[in-house]
Amino acid sequence: QVQLVESGGGLVQPGGSLRLSCVASGFIFSNYAMNWYRQAPGNEREWVAGISNGGRTTNYAASVKGRFTISRDNVKKTVYLQMNSLKPEDTAVYYCEGKSSWGQGTQVTVSS
Repeated sequence: QVQLVESGGGLVQPGGSLRLSCVASGFIFSNYAMNWYRQAPGNEREWVAGISNGGRTTNYAASVKGRFTISRDNVKKTVYLQMNSLKPEDTAVYYCEGKSSWGQGTQVTVSS
C-alpha cells in the first residue's frame, strides 16, 4: 500500500532553516506529482508547495515563495522541502501528499 513518511521537523529560531524529507513507497513515485501541506493549530490544512513528477515544474504558496524550495529525487523516492528564513507563522505540522495519500506529518516549530 501507499506509504509516505516525513521527517526533519523540529524546533528552530526565527530566521533559521530546516529541510523536511518524505520517503515514499507502494507506488511508482516517478509517475506522480508531490505536494507539501501544513496545518497550524486551529487552522485548516493549507497547500505549501508542489512539484511535477519529473521535477521540472514547481509551484509555491505566496506565503512561502522565495523562502521554501521543493525538490525530489526519483531514485531515492523522496521529496524534500528546504525551508529558509523561517518565521513563527510557519509553525505547523507539515504533511507530504502524493497519489491522494498522506503521511503522518512532522512538527515544525519556529520560536525564540
